[in-house]
Amino acid sequence: MQQYVIIVAGGIGSRMKSDRPKQFIEINGVPIIIRTIRCFLNYNQNIKIIISVHKNYKAHLEGLIEKFELKNKDIAITFGGETRFDSVKNGLPLINDNTAVVGIHDSARPFVSLETIKNCYETALLKGNAVPCISINESMRKISNNVNNSVNRNEFKIVQTPQCFLVEKIKKAFEQNYMSVFTDDAAVFESIGENIVLIEGNEENIKITSPFDLLIAGALLAQQN
Repeated sequence: MQQYVIIVAGGIGSRMKSDRPKQFIEINGVPIIIRTIRCFLNYNQNIKIIISVHKNYKAHLEGLIEKFELKNKDIAITFGGETRFDSVKNGLPLINDNTAVVGIHDSARPFVSLETIKNCYETALLKGNAVPCISINESMRKISNNVNNSVNRNEFKIVQTPQCFLVEKIKKAFEQNYMSVFTDDAAVFESIGENIVLIEGNEENIKITSPFDLLIAGALLAQQN
């Protein structure tokens, strides 16, 4: 079974307050997006990688792929869109094997574990999809019309990536037009009547979106080393 991954890197990282998108910020000399690519190559050297990147950073990404000696890997680049939905939709046509499994992953999640990746792909092959998640450890309150109420945190999960799907099914889901509720690929997938299969993710699999996240990332990297 051929495996693909679409790495979504179309954002400009406005919350990071940096002069470059978050995925290109370096941690110990290595850009976040390169660390993310390596996660999937460590899992499967033959995985086919598709990166949806902002048009202004295509040449920069190509330079990084050459600099970090990844030109011999199966990496294709397409342009990102206005939304995550558009970026994924631009990447799916580059997959010509509808029997394959594709993972869709945030470029700014460089600490996804091999176990999480493996479980996602294997579960998707068996059940049609797999979405990693972790439990919420904090208390939560719901705010509605300026009134807030306590909720049972055990009824909620924090969703991560890679979200993996059979290619034929996820392509069908992305044939529809964008809706504001499509905050991730699982939301798109379930909108065509599919049930989402949740599996355990890994707590370190954070999405780096702010300067504070970079501090956490540095600590995680130091722990790995």
